Amino acid sequence: MLILGGLLGSCSKFNDDINVDPNKPSTASNPQLLTYAISGLASTIESPNGVLYAQQLSEKPYTDASRYTIISFDFYDLYTAYLANLQSILASRTFADVEGSPANQQAVSRILRAYYYWFMTDRWGDIPYKEALQGKDNFTPRYDKQQDIYTDLFKELKEAALQIDNGTPVKGDILFGGDMVKWKRFANSMRVLMALRLSKIDPAKGKTELNDAMTMGGFTGNADNVVYKHIAEAANENYWYNVFSVLNRRWYCISQPMVDFMRPLRDPRLPVFADKPDRAGVDYVGMPYGITGDKAQNFPSDSVSYLGARIRAQDAPSYVMTYAQLLFAYAEAARIGWIPGGDGTAAGYYQQAVTASVSQWTGSENGAATYLAQPGVSYDPANALRQIGYQRWVHLYMNGYEAWAEWRRTGFPLLQPAPDNGNVPIPRRQGYPVKERNINTAHYNDAVNAQPGLNGRDDLNGRVWWDR
Repeated sequence: MLILGGLLGSCSKFNDDINVDPNKPSTASNPQLLTYAISGLASTIESPNGVLYAQQLSEKPYTDASRYTIISFDFYDLYTAYLANLQSILASRTFADVEGSPANQQAVSRILRAYYYWFMTDRWGDIPYKEALQGKDNFTPRYDKQQDIYTDLFKELKEAALQIDNGTPVKGDILFGGDMVKWKRFANSMRVLMALRLSKIDPAKGKTELNDAMTMGGFTGNADNVVYKHIAEAANENYWYNVFSVLNRRWYCISQPMVDFMRPLRDPRLPVFADKPDRAGVDYVGMPYGITGDKAQNFPSDSVSYLGARIRAQDAPSYVMTYAQLLFAYAEAARIGWIPGGDGTAAGYYQQAVTASVSQWTGSENGAATYLAQPGVSYDPANALRQIGYQRWVHLYMNGYEAWAEWRRTGFPLLQPAPDNGNVPIPRRQGYPVKERNINTAHYNDAVNAQPGLNGRDDLNGRVWWDR
């Protein structure tokens, strides 16, 4: 993989490096810029903080992150590297057709840009959007409302999907290999998932967007999954391989809440998600979540289940967005009346979603039918939303930020805050980078004062716009 981090530089504030002058795009080729922008997708999935908020993993022995002691999180790299590269492509005055038709180059860049901004606004809430990436014209961009960002992203995704033509496929596409049909399905599927975020705050808008995107056509099978494929080499290896095998930091175990849900149901995905403890004769054991480091030290290393070896292999893939996710969204949409068919349709999508999930994680549908036939897993109209929520949580294993977002929206699974944190609740957002207070003070203060629940405090407890 060609890594181009030095092309646009990296900086910790909104300055010349973080903003791209549209009149002076990078001298790198568009395929090079696209390759590097795609490489950032792994960073949106491989985050300890996301999987800890969603209580999919637990820490051992250092437990600060799972006790919510980290307040401020950096978003600068997302702007300086990946979004800046995409902006350079979109600002191009000419497009070489051999690198992909102009329409396809623009469409792919718009889809990726939408993904990054969606990922960011769901973490921080209001963020720089319209005035970001303007170069010397604006070093201190204002923050846009999340509602306005969502509205524009819906438009961007629809237009980008329609913009894709039958011309030359894009070059530098390490995600889909230039398959423009898959890019179109990616855009439409993303719009479905975004639409469902509006289920509590603006169901009418959400229903309209979901149905329109569904009609345009989303993923049709696991072959359409958006997967970042790592390579068995140091420059492109899986993050968790680096943690466990290179740095030798055996700090992450499957969580007790996850094991307590999966093990009684004999979930066929559990042997992939976790390794059995080294102690002979011991079944899967989840690590208690959110306890102090001193307490965590009391659990011998051979008594708990660490992150599964297949997931932390050097070339283990990172699942960015999947067919099963889309099917769970359709199941929920049918259950709440956004699409026709009621419980019959919801049950069908739910069963397909679980089957697709088992196949994705284990490589086979074997065991899915038996698993689905069990009480507690078999679709139950009275508990359907809870079942969908729990199964979605399991499926999103290691895609922690997405699992956390769905927990915030639905309340499922039923998670308890870290017990050793003085009754501090589970975070609902993340704080802005500390440097924003000094670098972009006026707009930072406006954003903190404007968002409901923050009350002028940039902390973890305010709620993003759709979180009600």
